Amino acid sequence: MKLKAILSFIILSGLLLLCSTCEQQKNEWKGVIEQVDGVIVVKNPKDPLYGEEIFEIEEELGIGVAEGQEEYMFSIINSIAVDDEENIYVLDMQLKKVRVFDSKGQYLNTIGKGAGQGPGEVRVPAQIQITSQNEIKIFDMPARSLNFFSLEGNFLRKTPLIKMPYPAKSIIDSNGDLIGYFMYVEEDEPITALVKYNSNQEKQFKIAQLDPYRKRGLRKLPLQPSLLFDISKNDNVVWANSLKYEINIISPKGILLKKIIKEHTPIEIAEQDKKEIVPAIFGKETLSPEEEANFAKYFDPINGISIDGEDRIFIDTLEKTNERKYYYHDVFDSEGRYIARVGLPSWPTLSMIWNNNKLYTIEENKEGFPVVKRYKVTWKF
Repeated sequence: MKLKAILSFIILSGLLLLCSTCEQQKNEWKGVIEQVDGVIVVKNPKDPLYGEEIFEIEEELGIGVAEGQEEYMFSIINSIAVDDEENIYVLDMQLKKVRVFDSKGQYLNTIGKGAGQGPGEVRVPAQIQITSQNEIKIFDMPARSLNFFSLEGNFLRKTPLIKMPYPAKSIIDSNGDLIGYFMYVEEDEPITALVKYNSNQEKQFKIAQLDPYRKRGLRKLPLQPSLLFDISKNDNVVWANSLKYEINIISPKGILLKKIIKEHTPIEIAEQDKKEIVPAIFGKETLSPEEEANFAKYFDPINGISIDGEDRIFIDTLEKTNERKYYYHDVFDSEGRYIARVGLPSWPTLSMIWNNNKLYTIEENKEGFPVVKRYKVTWKF
């Protein structure tokens, strides 16, 4: 009996060791990291290090109703922000104000005085951000100005953007510098570029630029190239051109630190995708033969970039999951290794905020009204 027990123990131990070895081999990263002209280049394989089961999200909170209390009814949510206390700031473009909710989703107060040009008034608010100085920044599109409020809602100052072009999107880093996606005219040519300015609106350096319109040729509908970016916690700029699956990481001084590359298979625009895209973009159910012939066959490789608190990079691929409820995102760790492919319940064109292992998104409820949701995020490694 003792001999049989010993043999059973040896066999079981061997099986456990074999399984452990297989798991280690399964989770062995197959990419390459090398230096090219002083730049770290991370070359990733097509398959991630871990499977989809390594990542889990659980809905914790939803804010927004079709009917009920006015404070919880939204018209057009175009930007959200979250502070260190997990209070949620929701910018409603039609209301032209910011509503504030606590971590449990209870309404706290409203920031802003609505439309106008006076102190604290915003004509068309396009984007909000909570800066590292704990100030709320609201970008006013037609006024070409940044409006700053305290977290309590007190108006602090208005900064006209008189020394820089029109920013379609901008982020202020911890030094007060502004990194923006700008549209301007250079030598009579419309230009779109990613540029960094200091707090005095003095140009520091150009990070990237799209080819001028005349050099791009005819683009297939409905896609347009764009420069996508986010800022890491140490103020590095993480950016990509939507036309190319290549992620670039730039230091606060403008030095290229790292390139992240992954093998990519183009995502085909399916007929079901067209049924959703065409009414939203063209305002009709079907396209003319000419429009149909000029409709793109594939999505651009990258549709969005976001960074969580652990400096993981999330790349929106615009590929829907099998349930067509979520979008697949490729996830890279802080080293640039492709670690996971996960489905996230976000609209690719709208805000997605990572804060303290939680994900905040702008979505639609069943009635088609905008809502803000918060998800608990769990990594199983």
